[in-house]
Amino acid sequence: MTSSSKDNDNIGEGHVRRSISIRLIRHGESQNNQVYRDARRVFKGGTKDFDLKGWLKYVDERRSADPSLSDIGKVQAQKLAQYLEPHLVNQSSRPVRFVVSPMRRTIETILPTLEALNKKSGDGSNELDACTVMINGFYFESEGCHTREKVEPGMNASQINSSLLNLSGVRNASFEGFQNGQQNGWYSHGKGPETRHESEVRAAKFYVWMMEYLDKQLLEADEQEVHDIFDAGVTLPGEEHEQCHDRLGQRTRRRRTAIFVGHGDFMSLVLKRIVAGFGHAVEKEAVPHRSAFVHFNTGITELEYFGNGRFLVMSQNHLPHLSGPDGNCYITGGYLKDGWSYLMPTDGCLDSEVSIAFQDEVQPNVKEQTEALRSLYLSNEDSGDKGRKGRGIAGTELTVVVKRGLQVVGCASLNEKTGRLSDVVVRPSSARRSQVGQSLIDAVKNHARDSNVDKIVAQPNTPDGKE
Repeated sequence: MTSSSKDNDNIGEGHVRRSISIRLIRHGESQNNQVYRDARRVFKGGTKDFDLKGWLKYVDERRSADPSLSDIGKVQAQKLAQYLEPHLVNQSSRPVRFVVSPMRRTIETILPTLEALNKKSGDGSNELDACTVMINGFYFESEGCHTREKVEPGMNASQINSSLLNLSGVRNASFEGFQNGQQNGWYSHGKGPETRHESEVRAAKFYVWMMEYLDKQLLEADEQEVHDIFDAGVTLPGEEHEQCHDRLGQRTRRRRTAIFVGHGDFMSLVLKRIVAGFGHAVEKEAVPHRSAFVHFNTGITELEYFGNGRFLVMSQNHLPHLSGPDGNCYITGGYLKDGWSYLMPTDGCLDSEVSIAFQDEVQPNVKEQTEALRSLYLSNEDSGDKGRKGRGIAGTELTVVVKRGLQVVGCASLNEKTGRLSDVVVRPSSARRSQVGQSLIDAVKNHARDSNVDKIVAQPNTPDGKE
């Protein structure tokens, strides 16, 4: 990696960059995953012969509101524990912090790991608890808990403890985010299946909660001596033999580690906010995003958290516990045939939208895309900041943009003072498939009429400004 000299303040060796090690883990295959996979195969999902009526009947008769793991999912959970137990014992400080969805399949996924860690701590070698467990009521899968559109309350704290956690030796679990109180089920507040918009709102809430949960721990390291939160990018004397890629070897210094056990779709919504920060936006209400993060069952994504919303994505959706001949046959849930393509919106869902703003008021993400379009499809002589400097009076240069969702597909510049229209760019594929160019021209005409612009002068994009 390289950096210019003006970035030295950011990369200076004197800065200490403490971080917390994060794992996002999807649950093992559930009985519902198996039902949906079988239904897509039997009723030819995604083909012209798709039998929607048969598919709906098959799923309706077999789907559970809060399913357990399938037989394959139970094997995945055991293999996950066989990897995580030595990894966490050798490289993570105690206690390892687990934040788990309240749904049965996520808890069942991590129980073998919790049991293995608790047995390890029972050998008398360390007085600290091996792990802490928080069941977080904000972290359930999209759509919530329902049977045939009827709300199911889900388990309450007492039921989760008695039927799941206590059987694995977990006695100190905490519960957060149960909106009707811990004595009631985690989805007892639901009015029906959660809508896409409600899932997005909850993902934003969980993202903020997650940052606060981690920031408190980093603040602790700033205020007092904490041995397990440090700059892991520094090698101290005696650590030269340690190999970063060795996920099972012992570490001289063990790190603060937080593990979030959740669900494929909701983890994707949270990850999009982690990557985009507060700049994330919903493209269109009730419509899925144009991009998503896929996870296999028990797939692991590794992050580093440096505080104040700063994340590094170290690896995404890897399966070290299922590598090798005896594990490959248990890899499920991360393929297009497992239904991930249904997260992509259809073309008809992304309507074109036209916006007009003064150049200094254009949103940064829109400005970045318009400049990229001009750089790609206009010559240097015809476009760029050089050509725009000195055009007209400040506050008169407008940018006209056509978007589909969050994607800019066409743009133009209009000078309100002179009526000069320039830098008209439409992505070639959009020009062939839609009326983006016409939308641009119509928007310019309408704005000129409303702003009493006498005439519009179109400047051809040719070297000498002439056709």
